[in-house]
Amino acid sequence: MLYYRRKILLATLEVFGGKLTAKQLQKLLFLFSRGQEIKAYDFVPYYYGCFSFQANQDIVILGNQGLLTIKETEHGRFIELVKSCNYLATLDLFDQQAMLKLKSKYEKMSQMDLIKYTYVKFPFYAINSRIASDILSKDEIEIVNRQRRHIEGVKLFTIGYEGITLETYLKRLIINDIHLLCDVRRNAYSQKYGFSKTQLEKACVGLNIAYIHIPELGIESQKRQDLKSQKDYDILFDEYEKTTLKNNQESLLKIRTLLDRYERVALTCFEKNPMQCHRSRIAKALLSLSNNLEFKAI
Repeated sequence: MLYYRRKILLATLEVFGGKLTAKQLQKLLFLFSRGQEIKAYDFVPYYYGCFSFQANQDIVILGNQGLLTIKETEHGRFIELVKSCNYLATLDLFDQQAMLKLKSKYEKMSQMDLIKYTYVKFPFYAINSRIASDILSKDEIEIVNRQRRHIEGVKLFTIGYEGITLETYLKRLIINDIHLLCDVRRNAYSQKYGFSKTQLEKACVGLNIAYIHIPELGIESQKRQDLKSQKDYDILFDEYEKTTLKNNQESLLKIRTLLDRYERVALTCFEKNPMQCHRSRIAKALLSLSNNLEFKAI
């Protein structure tokens, strides 16, 4: 059984002749998703504009399942359907119509045409592009540059990834002009795609956000097994303040030094609610070390 979003990906390939470059497929999925109320894929501004990590992962999975092939050539990466199975018919009627409209509007555009079109139409997604200056006019580049966030002043943030996609998470970092992501999980591994240490660090680097893992400030997973109420969390975190935080002052001072260097730093862990995550106690400790340090949960 295929996830619906993967049906959209396969239908896009099918409607556009069964073979596209990876960049073409990303741009077409982006343009298709703009018309969806609940988007199949979300995107971030990456090396060549709008990019979905989830779509990229789905391509790999569908390749492993034998539904498409991935070929690296001197002209780029090509994604090709193994066979046509009328994937378009598996979409709901609204998405079928939207897909045919997408074909009508963009089927004659080359890869570079699609890239430039998305840069001009959606300049925010070109802010980290490696090629924007080569394909856009001076005025168009100026519009892209105005999309960049430049916020002055030292500020501490906290963010959890529970219940959101990697792309949504990363866009929150971009919008808040985060310069450093400080991962305070004891074990920086996640079953949720994109949030294990290597994946998350790679994604951040591609967005010009530094990443550091400080496991010394994490909480052992077994201590979190039987938490049922906010009172349970509070008891755990009170103990955490008296033990882990007290015994790892060097790590706290390290983050304080990093705040001076990077200015806008986010502490990250899993929980959506900061009051049910130890990162809130780390933030509290850092605020006690600094006069007038601003703080925000995002």
